Amino acid sequence: MAPSPTPSHAFVRPNAGRIRRSAAAALAGLTAVALLSACGYGSKAAGSGSGGSADTAAAAGASGVKLSSPTVKIGYFANLTHGTALVGLQEGIFQKELGATQIKTQVFNAGPAEIEALNAGSIDIGWIGPSPAINGYTKSDGKSLKIIGGSASGGVKLVVNPEKIPSLDDLRGKKIATPQLGNTQDVALLNYLAGKGYKVDAASGAGDVSVVRTDNKVTPDAYRQGSIDGAWVPEPTASKLVTLGAKVLLNEKDVWPDKKFVITNIIVSQKFLKEHPDVVEAVLRGSVNTNAFIKADPAKAKADANEAIKKEAGNALEPAVLDPAWGDIDFLDDPLAGTLQAEADHAVTAGLLKKPNLNGIYDLTLLNKVLAAKGQAPVADAGLGAK
Repeated sequence: MAPSPTPSHAFVRPNAGRIRRSAAAALAGLTAVALLSACGYGSKAAGSGSGGSADTAAAAGASGVKLSSPTVKIGYFANLTHGTALVGLQEGIFQKELGATQIKTQVFNAGPAEIEALNAGSIDIGWIGPSPAINGYTKSDGKSLKIIGGSASGGVKLVVNPEKIPSLDDLRGKKIATPQLGNTQDVALLNYLAGKGYKVDAASGAGDVSVVRTDNKVTPDAYRQGSIDGAWVPEPTASKLVTLGAKVLLNEKDVWPDKKFVITNIIVSQKFLKEHPDVVEAVLRGSVNTNAFIKADPAKAKADANEAIKKEAGNALEPAVLDPAWGDIDFLDDPLAGTLQAEADHAVTAGLLKKPNLNGIYDLTLLNKVLAAKGQAPVADAGLGAK
């Protein structure tokens, strides 16, 4: 695994080099380790293989379903917020829909690496966080990818040392960690602090509250050592901190309308979408069916996801971390397009992103076709479905 890859949900602006140096200075004294991607706890180098069991693949192939591509290359993280991919592959749900089309998988540690793989044709479809999807779309002038479906919402919390921070009114002068400068959680914390009247320099993290950029693998040790007083982090890092004595002070769900905000989307390369819409539709059927399976049998789905994490990352999550983390994530088909625009707007307000043109980032045509076939209501693109 390459050392210190870029975290998975990062917004990037033109003077990112200077910002990274500032962030590095803020992290002096912490030991550098390989990145744990924004929603996982334990990771290994990316690899590839077939999704689902060999028996499942063989049986599906024998069903005679033939689509326009003999293979589909799918990327995802070994993270709980990518549970749709983990469970659907583990259960063979995607392979059933794809029939004779073989699944080849690649596991990533960081969103930018997944975007690069999509652009290079190394993967066709991927599960990914909102910030790299925004970056990938805007950097390519809207030519590289489309968001074609939702996958997960929630799973982010502000957890703190209750002795140092008894309440939300006690944040002034405290040190709060986020996974990385400009990532989704960093933007959320900066936006929350600004709304409470605290002044923080986005680049350095210095101000009324110190925002300390620390990757998720380091955060528990930083908490133990007292280097941070709390953290605005995704699951399962938040639940890991709770096992160390931290207290959940705020669930990010509580600051969003309807308690929903996008944490994972499904993207596809525009080239693959144009050439193989039938394959994309089959993957989306698999995603919708997997989300239904997760809702119908959450205990089995949770076990599937943990087994997949063990296979890919080398270690499973212990129940004290897995159970609350899994329970805080909502798996859904709706991409929650309005919250994607809001997250981008928050980054602009914080000075971490130039105003992006997201028109055309969504193509929900095939997802809505799948939902209609199941008698379900269509999902909306918040006006971002056409250039």
